[in-house]
Amino acid sequence: MSQTMLEGVRIIDMTTMIFGPYCTQMLADLGADVIKVEAPAGDLMRIAGNPAKTPGMGPAFVTTNRGKRSVVLDLKQEQGRRALAALLGDADVFIHNVRADAIARLGFDYASVKALRPDIIYAHCVGFGSGGPYAGLQAYDDVIQAASGMTDLVGRYDGDGRPRYVPSVIADKVGALYASQAVLAAVVHRLRSGEGQQVEIPMFETFTQFLFQEHLFGQTFQPPTSEEAGYFRQLDPHRNPFPTADGHISIVPHNDHCWLTLLDLLGCPELTERPEFSGQPERRANISLLYKEMAQRTPQKTTAEWMTLCRTASIPAMPVCPFDRVLEDQHLWATGLFQRRRHPSEGDYVEMPLPTRFSARAPRPARPAPHLGQHTDEVLAEYKITEPPR
Repeated sequence: MSQTMLEGVRIIDMTTMIFGPYCTQMLADLGADVIKVEAPAGDLMRIAGNPAKTPGMGPAFVTTNRGKRSVVLDLKQEQGRRALAALLGDADVFIHNVRADAIARLGFDYASVKALRPDIIYAHCVGFGSGGPYAGLQAYDDVIQAASGMTDLVGRYDGDGRPRYVPSVIADKVGALYASQAVLAAVVHRLRSGEGQQVEIPMFETFTQFLFQEHLFGQTFQPPTSEEAGYFRQLDPHRNPFPTADGHISIVPHNDHCWLTLLDLLGCPELTERPEFSGQPERRANISLLYKEMAQRTPQKTTAEWMTLCRTASIPAMPVCPFDRVLEDQHLWATGLFQRRRHPSEGDYVEMPLPTRFSARAPRPARPAPHLGQHTDEVLAEYKITEPPR
């Protein structure tokens, strides 16, 4: 069997919750040997969310920790710290989300780990960047959504005004994507130069950059070309899925030709005779009014009828899928995003491998998420550690 993309890269993963574990899960999917070091109580996500089939194997833990080996070390004990030092001495990457002062007290700050392995890639997942006044503060997804402006954006969008969270651990997952990118870049740098380095991935900054890619908008320029940040198209309260005779549909007339074609399909080409819709600049400036006109007319046909018309006219469109029916989507099963696998203790479960495809070296199916400490003896034997470190 051919090697995977990250074959031979060993990662010591001392992260918990979603931010770090989702990052290292993606690296494990690419073939890295990820050793998840857990405290005796285990990652909190083992018990978070819905009840597990067996203790310590919660659903969110299972989906973000496949492909890893679990080792339990009590770092409050000298034996545990010695064992971790041995693991780090043979590691390519050390990634953790322990606060800087706490990891220093344990003796595993960057300088100390670099002394064990001079070319180590030391990745630190933090809530707030070390250069600012928030450095060292605790951060969770809700906190980052609030600080980044996301909660305000939701209220501004629908006119409700109340700050609200996006119903997803979106800041954690965005941070994980940046973290995996950063680790891979550091690996490439070391392959070229032989040099390791310290990498900091701050959730507040990564999520804010992610959010403001389009929403910086007119504030991009100095002096600003608009009074407020926020991309008007995303904040338009009429930019919603459109009602049909039997459901809802997303229709995106992405250029003026599509708009004119869609107005014909809607049976209202005469709208172009109105001053606010008479030309492309006017239609662009009054797109919110066009959305309202669409919403009044789309109920004339079923979702299937609109899908046929839009596809024939090359207008992007898709039916609105109820959240609990996404798991029935034939395309997602056909392309392998959803796969049914069997866990040795948990039975059948749905797995979501990386959706990216590689023609050279395809990822192999990852080992299922581990039980707490499942691989402690196996890993310690590889390092010839005989004293019990727990």
